[in-house]
Amino acid sequence: MTDETPICSAKGCRAAAVWVLAWNNPKVHTPERRKTWLACEEHREHLSQFLGVRGFLKDVVLLSQWTAAEAARDGTTPPGASPA
Repeated sequence: MTDETPICSAKGCRAAAVWVLAWNNPKVHTPERRKTWLACEEHREHLSQFLGVRGFLKDVVLLSQWTAAEAARDGTTPPGASPA
């Protein structure tokens, strides 16, 4: 793991993130706004349940898919991918 490796958002966890949990609080954020938490395999379900019970969870996506989609929107190459 490097300093640039995304890590899990669970308290005290230093594992590499695998999942992106996209969420928003409808009392605070506009409907299109998405906040993100990162999760390792071990904490994905727990963090998803925490957000889901509150009605905040909008989507759970593999980190690799999330970064590829962001890069496509931004017109950049995601980390670890070769430019076209």
